Amino acid sequence: MSAQHRIPESIINEVNTALSYYPALENTSIEFRFKKNIKKSTMQARPTFGSFFRSRKNRKYVILISESFKISDKEFMTRHIPKDIFIGWIGHELGHIMDYQNRSKLNLIWFGIKYLLSDNHIVEAERAADSFAVAFGMEDYILKTKGFILNHAEITQTYKDRIQKYYLSPEEIMELVKQRDEKAKDD
Repeated sequence: MSAQHRIPESIINEVNTALSYYPALENTSIEFRFKKNIKKSTMQARPTFGSFFRSRKNRKYVILISESFKISDKEFMTRHIPKDIFIGWIGHELGHIMDYQNRSKLNLIWFGIKYLLSDNHIVEAERAADSFAVAFGMEDYILKTKGFILNHAEITQTYKDRIQKYYLSPEEIMELVKQRDEKAKDD
């Protein structure tokens, strides 16, 4: 763990596991914070408002984690999901931060506007976050997270459809792993 990371004690092991796959974020200021409710999401990564106008290397980020989520009208505490699933979710959010770091202020503003207004842009952004997680070796966690959602009998079909629409499929993840491993062999 880096002094740049603020992590609630109850999730420190899971967050540190996910962060270990992202050495590039070691000196990036990231706060992990529980929030009562996040609309249409379990977790959300974003730059902090105060740091938005700083240079890329001095930006600060927050990953908001919903305290609970609903599955077919039953409420579950996010902290009670299996450890590997939680690590996969955090890994995906860290992928968003990797994506944000490559963006200028103007590009980041435009990115946010498009995310709010365009379904196609949501697909692009969520797939990019998954792709970063896979590029950094987190595919096992990402696949377990997707399996948990897609194979959980009590998760609504609406939520499953959203996951299938916006995020990489397990087959696409395995194709990225294959491409990454082939590239590594060639290097």
